[in-house]
Amino acid sequence: MQSPHIITELPGPNARAMIARDAEVISPSYPRDYPFVMARGRGTEVWDVDGNRFLDFAAGIAVCATGHAHPQVVAAVQQAAGEFLHISSDYWHERMIALAERLARLAPLGEPAMSFLCQSGTEAVEGAIKLARYVTGRPRFIGFLGGFHGRSMGSLSFTSSKYTQQKGFGQTMPGVTHVPFPDPYRPLFAGDDQGAAVLDYIAMLFERSVPAADVAAILIEPIQGEGGYIVPPPGFLAGLRALCDAHGMLLIFDEVQSGVGRTGRMFACEHDGVAPDIMCVAKGLGSGLPIGAVVARRKHMQQWARGAHGNTYGGNPIACAAAIATLDLVESDYAANAAEVGAHFMSRLRDLMADYPCIGDVRGRGLMIGMELVEADGAPAKALCDTVITRAFHNGLLLLSCGASTVRFMPPLSTTKDEIDEALALLRAALDEALA
Repeated sequence: MQSPHIITELPGPNARAMIARDAEVISPSYPRDYPFVMARGRGTEVWDVDGNRFLDFAAGIAVCATGHAHPQVVAAVQQAAGEFLHISSDYWHERMIALAERLARLAPLGEPAMSFLCQSGTEAVEGAIKLARYVTGRPRFIGFLGGFHGRSMGSLSFTSSKYTQQKGFGQTMPGVTHVPFPDPYRPLFAGDDQGAAVLDYIAMLFERSVPAADVAAILIEPIQGEGGYIVPPPGFLAGLRALCDAHGMLLIFDEVQSGVGRTGRMFACEHDGVAPDIMCVAKGLGSGLPIGAVVARRKHMQQWARGAHGNTYGGNPIACAAAIATLDLVESDYAANAAEVGAHFMSRLRDLMADYPCIGDVRGRGLMIGMELVEADGAPAKALCDTVITRAFHNGLLLLSCGASTVRFMPPLSTTKDEIDEALALLRAALDEALA
């Protein structure tokens, strides 16, 4: 384990020069938090263009599942690239079929599955909501406050983690009703069981304002991501499953951030033993290559008529090669590593709470962990959260936030306990500096 270190000049001269060039030609809409300009990475370690070393506990927003430049993934990409770079989805190729076969085997749907391959999480969500409408013939949906499902106009209609994501774009896809996501740490309803309270609220909506017979599907993240890394109470997802079954609706799990071993199991919903009808997968699936998938029960997917949905780049051979290599690694070792190392990390973070009263809650599963920072009265400490993340960057640790004031930790699934301990030392330094 390397000793904690302070980087004195950030951004360095090379980084400053690149950021200046960027400002002239790249859209300012990207929400960049601090001036990190990457040059290379290996595993959990990354270096900027000035040679500064960092531990990457953001992993490209949970994308680099196997770490940066894993040699097995790189070799698979290189081999595929040497054969052909692209063939449109009007035709067949072996890697596309092999990946779909793997997803059909891994998907916890409870029955045979089929996949539609795409390039991103938002496209996977778009495909899922189109499929749900097509199969049910119904126009409406239930989504959850705090959810993030993408930024294209259909998925954006569900996204509600920050108002800035919708501001200025006018009406999105109609027919989406948002309900609270059950948050045990910050309950909105009376009573100890926030899951049961939300289920009762949905049932009330069906009686008073949203006819259940008009609802195609309920779309939810099994662990809420951008909304604060919130783990729903036990029994809640099962309650949604029962509600959907009672009213002929489909249940869609957005596993874009929580899937592919992130929580210590291949998919987060497996912790609750609840099977969706449709599942959206992306981010960690390609270890950094752009790929996504709509994975659905075959009885639903096969109803799509020829030409009902399609794309140009879906099933790209390079991305499929990366995804197959990624799943090989996650299945053989990295999901189990995420469970073991994540438990170590959670334990150490909870120990940290004794020294820092500003840490209100630590929650998560596997290597999908949130640390919520609070004021003395328990209110979200947004300014403190922002400062901690900035100071962590200057100390050599890359982090991102979520929710109102939650520091989120989503390092590669290959991360070691030694790297966790190094990151904790850097985090402690960042907390001390932010509170000084």
